[in-house]
Amino acid sequence: MLQGTIREWWKERVVYQIYPRSFCDSNGDGIGDIPGIISKLDYLKDLGIGIIWLSPLYKSPNDDNGYDISDYMDINPEFGTMDDMKRLIEGCKERDIKIIMDLVINHTSDEHEWFKESRKSKDNPYRDYYIWRPGIKNGDKEMPPNNWTSFFTGSAWQKDEETGEYYLHLFSKKQPDLNYKNPAVLGEVKKILTFWLDMGISGFRCDVINVIGKTTLQNGKKRIALTGRELYISQPECHEILKKLNEEIFSKYDCFTVGETVMVTPQMANDLSAPDRGELNMVFGFEHMETDCINNKWFKIPFSSSKFMNKLFEWQREVMWNANYFENHDQPRCVSHFGNDAEFHDESAKMLATLLFSLRGTPYVFEGQELGMTNFDYTSMAEIQDIESHNIWKMAADLHFPEKVRWLMIQKSSRDNARTPMQWSTAENAGFSTGTPWLRPNANYAFYNVESEQNDRNSVLAFYKELIALRKEKTAFVYGDFRVFEKTGDIYILERYLAGDKRLYTVLNFSAKKRVLPEKAVQLYAQCRMLLTNYTIRRQGEKEMRPYEAFILEER
Repeated sequence: MLQGTIREWWKERVVYQIYPRSFCDSNGDGIGDIPGIISKLDYLKDLGIGIIWLSPLYKSPNDDNGYDISDYMDINPEFGTMDDMKRLIEGCKERDIKIIMDLVINHTSDEHEWFKESRKSKDNPYRDYYIWRPGIKNGDKEMPPNNWTSFFTGSAWQKDEETGEYYLHLFSKKQPDLNYKNPAVLGEVKKILTFWLDMGISGFRCDVINVIGKTTLQNGKKRIALTGRELYISQPECHEILKKLNEEIFSKYDCFTVGETVMVTPQMANDLSAPDRGELNMVFGFEHMETDCINNKWFKIPFSSSKFMNKLFEWQREVMWNANYFENHDQPRCVSHFGNDAEFHDESAKMLATLLFSLRGTPYVFEGQELGMTNFDYTSMAEIQDIESHNIWKMAADLHFPEKVRWLMIQKSSRDNARTPMQWSTAENAGFSTGTPWLRPNANYAFYNVESEQNDRNSVLAFYKELIALRKEKTAFVYGDFRVFEKTGDIYILERYLAGDKRLYTVLNFSAKKRVLPEKAVQLYAQCRMLLTNYTIRRQGEKEMRPYEAFILEER
């Protein structure tokens, strides 16, 4: 039996990612919280969501918005209490919604007790929880232990004056990397996993999980960005760690794991997620998200639907089970990135949704995506909170990039594009908070918000509800084979087929222009019945597709 046809609950449900800080504020302090999430569980149930993924809720100094954790077994007071968390778990259980949590185990905060102890002395029992090395003498100067550079720009090493040595941080200097060559570190991680799984969590989204193994610390190949990456991405040590965690923890529970994996190919994805590997259940790849990038996400080229779709199709063909997504807390809004958020906002948002739910794998929806939320409308760096964006702004200034070019980079790629507050209503601050939000809402909340779209049967929200319901109804959309039936210019016809079920066809115009419908599509239209369309009317025999038009057919 093919891996994809084995029945699993995490294949059949739709995942909804919640960025807690921006979702719903219950107490007016401008920061989203757990009671706010609890208040919206009926909304998520009505939408058809079966799993929620929570970005980090743990105690954190928030150097990187919660991805720098100071205590893995407690809740950040900004978000609530452990009792609130237990109420959330119970509320989800009552509604048959599973919860997965972010698991950030490549690094901790430098304010974690382990690191506080580690930096005290070279012989401290916690010293070896992190990766410490002496500097290298170069004449009168002292250089870092190697030439690796950080994901957030600059050296990946920070000198600590207390002991005179450097510690490794692939991300912020306040996010020191853990040392998995020390078995005690893996032991600590197992305790964390068991703690949450015993509490009722159903799995984990594993943050930058394929960089946790540093087999060697030698100098890497010099690059424009991420020098040294070939020495820590998907190393054998990473696979060994994941196998142990799966064998000793994950396999003991009815849970699932999805890994955020940087710079992976389909083969590397299968090496991490194929069932016989015994590691993860699925991974997030980035190749489709970066088809309009040069070297990294900050340097853009014009978007090509053909490049984007071909990369999606490659992963559909070659990866056993995909984690399908078009946006998240680190990526721009998909209607702004891949669609047309001005002239054809609703049409392109719905077309992208149709494509997402037609792919084989588990679909992930980021908060507000179901409304067609767009990139931010900020006008200066004064409104930007994201640490990565500020680092890039400074780096680009040091390289003498003109201010207009720097701002264009931030507008297109800043993580704050996805982190603006959830747009609940036309009330002040988009109904997100009665206080001053930590990040200003997009002014277009007057048009795109839950309250307005719930009462509009032609809204993006209504369309997402239809798609989610259709996926639950049509088993072929979950377990069926996937193939590209036809590709003609910007027109794509996708087929899903499961033995014993009727064939399903998705027809898409990935263009802001009208296109002639291929003859194959005209024939299909005559032989099938319409299940769903993102335009209100489509007449029999029509041979033209409107901008960003999409519809789903089922054979009679």
